[in-house]
Amino acid sequence: MKRDRLPPWHEYKRLLDGREILIRPIRPEDAEPLRAGFSLLRPEEIRQRFLYAIKELTPETAARLTRPDSETEFALVAAEPLPPGEALIGAVARVAIDPGTREAEFAILVSHFIGGMGLGRHLMLRLVRWARRKQLTRLYGDVLEHNTAMLALAESLGFRREHSDTPGLVRVALDLSDPKSLAAVESADT
Repeated sequence: MKRDRLPPWHEYKRLLDGREILIRPIRPEDAEPLRAGFSLLRPEEIRQRFLYAIKELTPETAARLTRPDSETEFALVAAEPLPPGEALIGAVARVAIDPGTREAEFAILVSHFIGGMGLGRHLMLRLVRWARRKQLTRLYGDVLEHNTAMLALAESLGFRREHSDTPGLVRVALDLSDPKSLAAVESADT
């Protein structure tokens, strides 16, 4: 890949520690690296993303996650700048449109190896950009109430907390049709 001519949704990003990563759409070839990287995650990281403890990412789940429906789903990875299938994946961000609606649910997982470097914010902004291009009206996600970093990130981008019927979870939502809500996102994306 030439740096000056990257495909859509591809970008190089230098982390605060100097490492360079490639942010790009997930690919089917990422299934095995995704599974291998899963074993490097801490139990708390898994719970914060999947909302419960799981021991491994099955081949079937990895295959499904790496083949999003281009009409209703979008997924990005932050990976080493190597070809898909070879690159270690350090973060995944996904959004999926709820059937029959103009709303979508997001999920982000940033491993502790590259956490705390602004990558979650960067990926969230990309998910918001995709949702806006799809002309969605609302983007939401369920966050564990003790995941203060994700709750603070969402709030800083204009997401509002909503009631969740599930104990221990907080739903955060961004009204994509509200100019005030989008002002926070646009100022963060500059």
